[in-house]
Order: sequence, then structure tokens, then C-alpha cells
Amino acid sequence: MEKIKLLEKNMEKRTKCIVYTRVMGYHRPVESFNIGKKGEHKQRVKFTEPKNCL
Repeated sequence: MEKIKLLEKNMEKRTKCIVYTRVMGYHRPVESFNIGKKGEHKQRVKFTEPKNCL
């Protein structure tokens, strides 16, 4: 409940965030994907390289 109250209180400060992903060599916004492609995007595993890889 506290999160909802906090979001409602700061609603005028919020802005829309557009997420881009790289598809076949160029960047596209995820919001333009069809339903199936959005599902694939959610299932992707994010790669993080360890800092001391040497």
C-alpha cells in the first residue's frame, strides 16, 4: 500500500521511459514489438561481465 501512495503522490514528476533493444544490428523500441516478441524480450537473460575476468 505504501508504494501505491508514493506513486500517486509523485505522479506529476513521472515521465515515460522508452526501452530500446538491439535487433539485427539496429536499435528498436520494445513498445513497438508484437505480443510474441515482447514475451521473448522478457525471458532474455541479461549478460554481465565479471570485473576481474583476467
